[in-house]
Amino acid sequence: MEKEAKIYIAGHRGMVGSAIHRKLVKEGFTNFITRTSKELDLRNQQQVTDFFAMEKPDYVFLAAAKVGGIVANNTYRAEFLYDNLQIQNNVIHNSYLCGVKKLLFMGSSCIYPKLAPQPLKEEYLLTGLLEDTNEPYALAKIAGIKMCDAYRAQYGCNYISVMPTNLYGYNDNYHPQNSHVLPALIRRFHEAKLSNVASVTIWGTGSPMREFLFADDLAEACYYLMQHYNEPNLINIGTGEDLSIKELALLIKKVTGYKGDIDFDASKPDGTPRKLMDVSKLHSKGWKHTIELEQGINLAYQDFLNKQAAFS
Repeated sequence: MEKEAKIYIAGHRGMVGSAIHRKLVKEGFTNFITRTSKELDLRNQQQVTDFFAMEKPDYVFLAAAKVGGIVANNTYRAEFLYDNLQIQNNVIHNSYLCGVKKLLFMGSSCIYPKLAPQPLKEEYLLTGLLEDTNEPYALAKIAGIKMCDAYRAQYGCNYISVMPTNLYGYNDNYHPQNSHVLPALIRRFHEAKLSNVASVTIWGTGSPMREFLFADDLAEACYYLMQHYNEPNLINIGTGEDLSIKELALLIKKVTGYKGDIDFDASKPDGTPRKLMDVSKLHSKGWKHTIELEQGINLAYQDFLNKQAAFS
């Protein structure tokens, strides 16, 4: 990407988009196009068409999406499917119409089959049934991957698809019902510490294995791939290391300083038994993460403390 290029970051105020923006600013880029969701509804075809025709960006990072944890995914199934399909259809198609040089589409590790072999290789896509609780979101993201590849095949568009593992970091969502597991646990342990409650109850058995990547590491990877990766098909972004939800809870308990007990409610769903990304393809391209989990949780917790008034 040229330093003077016009760059559109869709979802620039979210955790991923803001991390990408920080990385690009650090690298010397200054010509950004940003719109809040109130200024531009990416689900609205006409609004997106008008926006692209007026701004004509050179590069697009498509980090805007409707996201959430197990509860949100399972509760708002129609919204997760419709909103994400609309967002990506509008942005990808109008990027083609306006001659965008390169687009990066942000997917999710939930695209892989629930019982796929571990670690998850890129070629496991569409080889089995999805996890039911987040199937609508996963289907939308799979459609986005295939749309990028189809526009590459038919129109010669240089669109790439990246599949990050579970993310956390600055500007995360700490909503008590609609957040992902790591930020949700940060909030719950922090509030339990303040209230001096005896125990914290966590959904499921604590046995599922999960991998976590700090969002600023994801931004580093995305920037690297925009510079060096120009291939069809998806590429995984992760650490290649995982731990159980119980181990995660104990680590967050340590970081937050909560002194009580942890209980697990086995009557609640666990979700996919294990989700570990195979990142050998990414490593072969020359990139590896640098922020380890405990360091990242400390950074995220400090960010939470700095902004907790906004979450209440």
